[in-house]
Amino acid sequence: MDVLVKFPIRASSFHCPVINSDITKKLALRFSSTPSKRICNLQSIGFNRNVLKKPWDRKRISAIAPNRDPKSEQNSFSPAEIVDHFYTCINDKELRKLDECISQDACFDDYTFIKPFQGKKEVMHFLQQLTDSMGQNVKFRTRKILEGDDLTVAANWHLEWKKEQIPLTRGCSFFKLSKEGEIMIISRAEVLIESPVKPGSIVLTVLKTVTSLFDAFPNAAEWFLRKPHAILTWILKIYSIFIEPMVKPLLDGYIKLWGFTVRLLIDAFKLLAFISKILFK
Repeated sequence: MDVLVKFPIRASSFHCPVINSDITKKLALRFSSTPSKRICNLQSIGFNRNVLKKPWDRKRISAIAPNRDPKSEQNSFSPAEIVDHFYTCINDKELRKLDECISQDACFDDYTFIKPFQGKKEVMHFLQQLTDSMGQNVKFRTRKILEGDDLTVAANWHLEWKKEQIPLTRGCSFFKLSKEGEIMIISRAEVLIESPVKPGSIVLTVLKTVTSLFDAFPNAAEWFLRKPHAILTWILKIYSIFIEPMVKPLLDGYIKLWGFTVRLLIDAFKLLAFISKILFK
């Protein structure tokens, strides 16, 4: 039996300038066993509240089947189910169905990139590159979905290779949905991905240094905070003009050297394998 449980919880100190901070007010939990679904009160089924703090693995929602037509029945999905359908389409590389989940003026802000992807064309180009980069065996595994008011959803996920979790691939995505007629689609997404660098207490030292500089030079700090992308663009231009011409040939030569070394080792192993077959027949 698929049971969809929704109940209010007290909002924590979660702040986001774009998406409503009440995103944690409703938590959608799914327990899959048969195709049917019903909505019930939390107290009526006697769940222990502490169980909700433990991590849980959610199977693919049976209500979102691959052969279901999003345009005809998408309005019957909850916001959490739309987000689940979004990740299912990425895993299955269903770009046509994925296209139907994205609004024309969508904004996809992945914090690993300098600028967000604006408009459906840019977003779909990025998602196509993402699905190509994942190959055939890498999949998104959504662990938790939190559904808030005003069509807001948060998803906690990681990447898996053949159902084995890949290290340093945990992330959290925040979605804002909108309605076009009776169809619910994704209009905005913000993605935070686990950093491969774990600086630990160094972050506190850097934070103290930066805040001290901000306090010492408030005018420069205000200008920087208003235009952070301009600083990064300026640094990239300096790199491309002065540093890249010197570094790029060195990197190209280094890569070619390693490529030659790898090919040489492969040929040596092949030769040893051929000799061993002759000697130990």
